Amino acid sequence: MKSAKVKPFLKWAGGKSQLLEQLQHYLPTTLKKGNIKTYVEPFLGGGSVFFALSQQFKFEKVYLSDINKDLVLTYQVVQQHLEALLELLTTYQTTYNQTPQAERNKLYLSVRELFNQQRFGINYNEIGEKEIERASHFIFLNKTCFNGLFRLNAKGGFNVPYGKYKKASILDEANLRAVSRSLQNVEIVHGDYSACLDKVDAQSFVYFDPPYRPISSTANFTTYTGKKFGDEEQTQLAQFFRSLDKDKGAMLMLSNSDPTHENPQDTFFQEIYEGYKFMKVSAGRAINCDGKKRGKITELLILNYNYGL
Repeated sequence: MKSAKVKPFLKWAGGKSQLLEQLQHYLPTTLKKGNIKTYVEPFLGGGSVFFALSQQFKFEKVYLSDINKDLVLTYQVVQQHLEALLELLTTYQTTYNQTPQAERNKLYLSVRELFNQQRFGINYNEIGEKEIERASHFIFLNKTCFNGLFRLNAKGGFNVPYGKYKKASILDEANLRAVSRSLQNVEIVHGDYSACLDKVDAQSFVYFDPPYRPISSTANFTTYTGKKFGDEEQTQLAQFFRSLDKDKGAMLMLSNSDPTHENPQDTFFQEIYEGYKFMKVSAGRAINCDGKKRGKITELLILNYNYGL
């Protein structure tokens, strides 16, 4: 995984790039032996795990999905309309580079306003010029907003402030071309995680990376798409996890926060995933306005298989 040539083209909260080497250790042996035919990732986000695995293993089928419709649209545009997207991104990169630092916030806000105004006229089922343009806006905002956050206000508008970057890699043509190649023959769908049910069988590996459960009162990043993902939703996901295990016989891996890092008595995940295997990995806090609070923290991996056998 660590020698991956294709890398995520978006910054994304909770991205797994820093954890790839640790996740590698816990992959199913059946995957390493070539007995897994289908890869499913129902919380796509930045896609770092998919990009790494797609270079390491050959899958007959890949199903990727996310509830964020603009994220999914952007992946689809990269997959199907790369040249038109590159042309737009070239213009944005040039404009950003030529705009004085003092004026870049104004440039950023103008694109953000356009992104919000146009959201009602986007056809998420058929990609045309407007949809390709929206994908270019999405990438521009992702590369120039604060920490790559995606956050919507109560009205559904994107409201993350400018990140004040002296340099921003809005256009990475080489990687985007590599990403587009890796997405060919991949099914990319806008939908809830439960929509993957019919895609999973006993020769599938499913990786779940849902919105993390906050481990403190100030770490509440569960509403990026305008919909909450609280304890009730975490419990429903655990039930779905069990159904795939019992009814489909698939290999399952799920990432989430480790509440016991802050409160040893908080055994929420041990309760809802009782009977499964728990591993701890070490990660860094990628998003915190206070740089002094960005440090190592443990996260959970929950497995339904014996990874060492």
